[in-house]
Amino acid sequence: MWNRIKVALGAILGIWFIYIGIQHFTDPVWFEPIVPDILGWPRFWVWVSGVAEIIVGLLLILPKTRRIGGLACAILLVILYWANLNMWINNIAIGGRTYEHHWHILRLLIQTALIGLSVFIWGGWASDNHQQD
Repeated sequence: MWNRIKVALGAILGIWFIYIGIQHFTDPVWFEPIVPDILGWPRFWVWVSGVAEIIVGLLLILPKTRRIGGLACAILLVILYWANLNMWINNIAIGGRTYEHHWHILRLLIQTALIGLSVFIWGGWASDNHQQD
């Protein structure tokens, strides 16, 4: 049963990450404002994160790479939260709109839940009985 749940979650997250990753190339301007200034070259970082999201999406979907995809997804979500935190702290508009604190708190909770799901797919919280897929 746990394996089926991981397969379903991997497929859903994988498709979502591929979709969002593609958006980084079809509409990079939308993502650029939240790239932290210290990094410089926002377009470059938008493209890098887009590639990373597509790769993670594929890893999550493919059975042989699903576990490593879960770990990669958790790590990527932690890294990418920096951009969301930058948007929150500096009240940066994205898509022509700024968001109130409750939206950012909701985003943080969703990001945390996604990290938890990714760790579950990876097997980081599995007991010895459920470690094998």
